[in-house]
Amino acid sequence: MDPYPKPLRDLIFQLKRLPGVGEKTATRLALFILADREDFAGELAGALTAVRDAIRLCSVCYNLADMPKCSICQDPSRDHSMICVVEEPSDVLALESAHAYKGLYHVLHGLISPMNGVGPQDIRLPELMERLSKTQVSEVIVATNPSVEGEGTFHYIAKLIEERNYPVRVSRIASGIPMGAEVKYMDQVTLASALRYRRNVKDR
Repeated sequence: MDPYPKPLRDLIFQLKRLPGVGEKTATRLALFILADREDFAGELAGALTAVRDAIRLCSVCYNLADMPKCSICQDPSRDHSMICVVEEPSDVLALESAHAYKGLYHVLHGLISPMNGVGPQDIRLPELMERLSKTQVSEVIVATNPSVEGEGTFHYIAKLIEERNYPVRVSRIASGIPMGAEVKYMDQVTLASALRYRRNVKDR
């Protein structure tokens, strides 16, 4: 017999749908929401509704925004000659937290994956090509993950840009063995990536 009333059980079930949240964590969160006396449940519901209703995709880069254009695309201080291509909006947040990149972004919302039936037309790749045809961009930095799909998407983008004769330099973010790690513990993809993107000592 279930010890929890149905509304509470339904809340636990919904919380379990969140990534990384199991039964125990969902139960603890649900009981916290229930026990709170400062209307946290109402404020949370309001925030969730606002996110659902207000958040959209930027009409330029397809990052998350609450206006037609995201704050990065609207920022006149950004370098509009550079576009960093990423897989998901969370990648934009990660790169911005490093405070090392001052250009614009383009979010693909996926990677080319023939095994999973995802082709170039299923992600925001046509929009990237259209964007490059209409703007003065000198460099496209592909910052997809060093996976089979990430590498394949990078090569496809580079091929498209070359075929269309866009005067754009295509670069790939460096990837490989992280600082402090040991070679013997690295997986094959990481080692292959480290070798592929090796640098000459004169480039340091």
